[in-house]
Amino acid sequence: MNERTLELTEINPKDFFGAQNSTIDQLKRYFPKIKIVARGSKLKIYGEAEILDEFEKRVDSLIRYYHRYNKLDENSIERIITSAAEESDNTSTNSKDVLVHGVSGRLIKAQTQNQRKMVQLMAKNDMLFAVGPAGTGKTYTAVALAVKALKEKQVRRIILTRPAVESGENLGFLPGDLKEKLDPYMQPLYDALRDMIPHEKLESHLEKGIIQIAPLAFMRGRTLDNAFVILDEAQNTTHNQMKMFLTRMGMHAKFIITGDPGQIDLPRKQVSGLKESLLALKDIPGIGHVYLDDKDVVRHKLVKKIITAYKSIETE
Repeated sequence: MNERTLELTEINPKDFFGAQNSTIDQLKRYFPKIKIVARGSKLKIYGEAEILDEFEKRVDSLIRYYHRYNKLDENSIERIITSAAEESDNTSTNSKDVLVHGVSGRLIKAQTQNQRKMVQLMAKNDMLFAVGPAGTGKTYTAVALAVKALKEKQVRRIILTRPAVESGENLGFLPGDLKEKLDPYMQPLYDALRDMIPHEKLESHLEKGIIQIAPLAFMRGRTLDNAFVILDEAQNTTHNQMKMFLTRMGMHAKFIITGDPGQIDLPRKQVSGLKESLLALKDIPGIGHVYLDDKDVVRHKLVKKIITAYKSIETE
């Protein structure tokens, strides 16, 4: 049996090992053939040389991840340990990964391989489809890209839209003024913006129309020039709505369409405009496609397990 010693440098062992050595316990579950002993700032590991090599690579990736995000939770540990080697190596990227310096010094970055792919493809294309289940960060990453483009003066405005499908986009019967009627449907977009833009500046941008948040029906008849436009929850668009939206694209515009084909709220016989467009536009140059999955989940650790559980019953 081989023995090696790994020393943690420039990192607090308590932060890395976790409460009651939770990180070590998690590593032991994924590397059952290795004996792991944590003492002070050192890890002593015992096992076959090939397995120890792999273990060292994963620990290095975990340390790089911690240095980038100043945190190490169960979900990110699992993602790094179970990812492909080349994907794990991407945790070593530098400060250029920062999309936006958010509120209170928060650094907004793409945190997974497919989120980074969104960033890369958006740099090469004017339109991007980002499709995946809840919690994979597709909307949050899209908003970060839009805010980045606005701050760098690549566009003059941001337009965020969703189909208000729960009310059939007929909001007249709901109580309150127009903003009060729309806010419940647009809340996830507001939440992302509040992380990235200080309150007073965000309110000013909204008041001046530099940032616009509106239901999809309000896009009809417009030509969207010099704008970064995000269509969220696109799985709930109809054929006509999706065609209308895609043809609003003006000069110097960037479009991101996000959605989850597994959460369609349309009437049973209504075909999703997102599903149609993914097929119809898959081979057009200038349009990128990213398919996120449970490896990209950045919410509570249970979300990934819930997605996996539903996937198993939906394929039966």
